[in-house]
Amino acid sequence: MSADDNGNGSDASILTKTRTRTQRPPMYKVLLLNDDYTPMEFVVHILERFFGLNHAQAFEIMLTVHKKGLAVVGVFSFEVAETKVAQVMDFARRHQHPLQCTMEKE
Repeated sequence: MSADDNGNGSDASILTKTRTRTQRPPMYKVLLLNDDYTPMEFVVHILERFFGLNHAQAFEIMLTVHKKGLAVVGVFSFEVAETKVAQVMDFARRHQHPLQCTMEKE
């Protein structure tokens, strides 16, 4: 198509560029799931080490996981969430704990 098609081609590309600049990337919740085997202090350690929480924050989230079955640990971009899930799962496996960590779109 030529550029003199009533300007529709250029208008659409400008609109698309504007939308792309203002659209936020989707965010992902990282969740820890309860199990009957992983020690509570190990979960607290994971939360401090991989999510930068202080001991009180980590303890509170661990209790939420324990009482409710799961808790949102944080909300991140896809890449960061994916990395955190992999780090937690790898660390838990290396310490022979069945702790589950997942992510879902917010």
